Amino acid sequence: MNANKPIQITDVVLRDGHQSLIATRLRTEDMLPICDKLDQVGYWSLEVWGGATFDACVRFLKEDPWERLRQLRKALPNTRLQMLLRGQNLLGYRHYADDVVTAFVEKAAANGIDVFRVFDAMNDVRNLETAIRAVKSTGKHAQGTICYTTSPVHTIEAFVEQARQLADMGSDSIAIKDMAGLLTPRTTGELVTALKNALPLPIFLHSHSTSGLAPLCQMKAVEAGVDHIDTAISAFAGGTSHPATETMVAWLRETDRDPGFDLSLLQEIGHYFWEVRKKYHQFESEFTREDVSVQINQVPGGMMSNLANQMKEQGALDRIDDVFREIPLVRKDLGYPPLVTPTSQIVGTQAVMNVLAGERYKTITNEVKRYLHGHYGAAPAPVDPALQQQAVGNEAVIDVRPADLLPAELDKLRAEIGGVATSEEDVLTYAMFPDIGRIFLEQRAAGTLQPEPLLPPAGESARPVTDAVATEFKIDVHGESYEVAITGVGLRKTGKRHFYLTIDGQPQEVVFEPLNEYHIGEPAGRPQASREGHVSTTMPGNIVAVLVVEGDVVTAGQPLLVTEAMKMEAEIQAPLAGTITAIHVAKGDRVTPGELLVEITP
Repeated sequence: MNANKPIQITDVVLRDGHQSLIATRLRTEDMLPICDKLDQVGYWSLEVWGGATFDACVRFLKEDPWERLRQLRKALPNTRLQMLLRGQNLLGYRHYADDVVTAFVEKAAANGIDVFRVFDAMNDVRNLETAIRAVKSTGKHAQGTICYTTSPVHTIEAFVEQARQLADMGSDSIAIKDMAGLLTPRTTGELVTALKNALPLPIFLHSHSTSGLAPLCQMKAVEAGVDHIDTAISAFAGGTSHPATETMVAWLRETDRDPGFDLSLLQEIGHYFWEVRKKYHQFESEFTREDVSVQINQVPGGMMSNLANQMKEQGALDRIDDVFREIPLVRKDLGYPPLVTPTSQIVGTQAVMNVLAGERYKTITNEVKRYLHGHYGAAPAPVDPALQQQAVGNEAVIDVRPADLLPAELDKLRAEIGGVATSEEDVLTYAMFPDIGRIFLEQRAAGTLQPEPLLPPAGESARPVTDAVATEFKIDVHGESYEVAITGVGLRKTGKRHFYLTIDGQPQEVVFEPLNEYHIGEPAGRPQASREGHVSTTMPGNIVAVLVVEGDVVTAGQPLLVTEAMKMEAEIQAPLAGTITAIHVAKGDRVTPGELLVEITP
């Protein structure tokens, strides 16, 4: 036990707090002004990086994530900075070769990270070896992580054995990562007690409040001797985020584990973030509130707000409850993986496709195929054999550490991105997200980076911009009601006008060339699929690859196109055998259900 030993606290407001509640949209400009106060609190660490923040910086905010880290390191000189690292996946959605993993850890450490919380979505410890070894070589703190979940195969005994393996790898501490808020107070006490009895290492507890139980779980963990807990300043706490820092500190003041924090200082920090959060109202979602149904669907906090936004993009937010019901079914078919990035995206996106297609596994994403092929590691339990056969056929399933099959790739990545990368950090940004990373680096070089707009609250005028106009209205299309906001910025030098068109909170930038007239409401020009041999899609998305040309002879089930939706790729396959007689799309095109993409003549 840790009687009379103050509890240590990691605050996650700068990473997991806003990832869980406002889809990871908090900008660096809103972090830096409060850093001096945060640095005075006495936190054991501040979680500032990793998870979806890297992706959101590049994709939406148009910020260099490495520069964010450097700025935070300078602004927080007295506090450890912590990041979340997905083991062999780093911050991307695939496994990287060992040389990329080592290089990324080294650069993250050099730019300011002190503590690396290293996890694997499958709890396959083989996928943590290289990352933990790399962290140790930099002299930083390596935290081996257990992804907590529930299933017939996930037991306290199994978690303790995993912790022993992580300790043998050189981990400096062990974290219980309860990303979906599935822990109950009783189980928390039993798990912490078992880990403390089995290992001499410090034990951390990271538990989301999605079910409303996390504060009670932390209380039980403290009573059982846990060394560290994760909290979030109240402005970004609760719901799918974490217990409020102020609340837990107020409780701990009455115990022998009091961390000694100044509640007045914490309150001041909370007031600051409450004001900041108002700017991001367009990313708020009713699906980030506390809801005990997480004990059924197991959707983690960081996934909840992003999934709601993604369903909006598909125009199907009204079907999100169907997706929540489908998620545990897909998870069972895949052998009960814990739902944490990237498996949460893999399972969630497949569930979305199953629901929108009206047929289970009519379309299987490429990531599900890779999962079933063994590219992510060993599933915790046997997968559904019929689904595996459908996805990978008779191909041999990988049974070694997946990265053992990957050749060194850092030199290849450097050559691919070329001169647009001005540093090794830029190469690693491209490695994490090749398409959006390249676009980001090219726009940065051209000086054209433009973050997505922040909408003013309803009833308030748009933020002042040069020659700007703003219009808000509602439209009804085929019985569906949409809220539309348009903000325009004229650029006199080019004669073009940039518009930010936002439908139901989803912003897009468009540029109009001056023309004599505008035509609104005309068809895009792509015909509708209407007969056998007409190939369409079941989900809106972007074409990322066209795999055939006119004149090709194809077989039923042969991949024709690769689309991307919700950051996941899927193949569109030939519904019958025949000859490709017409292709109506190209790489980069946006497509919607019902459109004719490819024609096949039997």
